Amino acid sequence: MIDDNIGFSLWLDFIERDFLRHRFVEMVERRIVNGATSNPSIFAQAISTSPAYEEALEELKGLSPKAKYEKLAIEDIKSAAIALRGVYDEGSEGYVSIEVDPFLANDTEGTIAEARRLFAEIDEPNVMIKIPATEAGYPAMQALLADGISVNATLVFSPMQTRACLDAMKIGIDEFENTGGERVEAVISVFVSRFDRLLDPRLKEAGLPVGRTGIMNASKIYNIIEANHTPSIRTLFASTGVKAGQPFPADYYIRELYGPHCVNTAPLETIEAFEKGEAPIVKLPRSEEEIEAYFQELGKHGIIMDAVYAQLMAEGLEAFENAFAELLKKLEA
Repeated sequence: MIDDNIGFSLWLDFIERDFLRHRFVEMVERRIVNGATSNPSIFAQAISTSPAYEEALEELKGLSPKAKYEKLAIEDIKSAAIALRGVYDEGSEGYVSIEVDPFLANDTEGTIAEARRLFAEIDEPNVMIKIPATEAGYPAMQALLADGISVNATLVFSPMQTRACLDAMKIGIDEFENTGGERVEAVISVFVSRFDRLLDPRLKEAGLPVGRTGIMNASKIYNIIEANHTPSIRTLFASTGVKAGQPFPADYYIRELYGPHCVNTAPLETIEAFEKGEAPIVKLPRSEEEIEAYFQELGKHGIIMDAVYAQLMAEGLEAFENAFAELLKKLEA
């Protein structure tokens, strides 16, 4: 369901060793997906529940928990990058992302050093390093892009974060190109469904439609990025799986954010539902008038988006830190 004609990309938000070696390769070959993403929560789930890691963990005994994690993650990301290399060589797709240690979110130099080290150890050109969109993260994004290391800005919720990412990314890309660099790319990952899980109970009580805030916010950010007119920077819609209790089809967020020059990264079951469904209808871009009218209506009901952005960012950082800490604890043995 990738559509090269309009520039819509579908990436898989899932990493697991056996899956990467078999079904993922098939999905790439069939052009179901043309990229992949990971995060601390995904690795925590994979490493702690899949038997595919048991033998490797036995060989890594004696290493620190973080060293064990990195050995496992680097091998998996390299495997995914190799599977995607043919797609990457064709054009602007074929990336797989790995995130720096979430506890470095407020440490610019530490982020840059770890990102450079991970990129060098994986040693594949089609790896994107995920950097949280924090005040410390923006200069790290700029430095990495200037090095020719592609970047996935993660935990983006607000237009303010988006503009800060764009400013840093444009400088970094220009620096790289001015030194003769040929290819470096970036995505800005706006999280979607978390808005609806937070706000829908309030909206339902007020008699307002549910399941629209994340889509309207993502549409606003998409418009900001597209107005930037930089082909090598795209919107990536993340957190697009429908959770238990949400009254929407499994592929709801893919279909509502379907459009040109963007990426949707989704869990496996969401992609399977999308693949089985009817051909999608282009929904982007949405008009600024429609978007602003929606947020004005929220304001009338006491919903202040700046407060929502701050809450979701704090919760997102904490969730990634907790997932990473839990994973390291499990790797202590």
